[in-house]
Amino acid sequence: MTLTVSDAPQAQRFEARVDGVLAGFARYIRTPDLIAFVHTEVEPAFEGQGIGSALARSALDAAREQRLEVLAVCPFISGWMARHPEYLSLAYKNRSRVTD
Repeated sequence: MTLTVSDAPQAQRFEARVDGVLAGFARYIRTPDLIAFVHTEVEPAFEGQGIGSALARSALDAAREQRLEVLAVCPFISGWMARHPEYLSLAYKNRSRVTD
């Protein structure tokens, strides 16, 4: 089994492929400074094989490399980050302040 994860910006998602077959994806919305992960899905035939974790790790590594903050709207990505505290530093921190 050969697993590859790549960014497919035209589809606004990271894609995991097993031997060339789409096994799952992590959909995102991106701005110049932020990437928001909104949905992660693994095809039923590939569940339980670490596809979701590979997607999360690759997507978050790419965010780190590109110096993007991460807004984890997707429960899977949010939960994965909570279980892997080395990625929590990527979490979006709203720095805007209301002033009088």
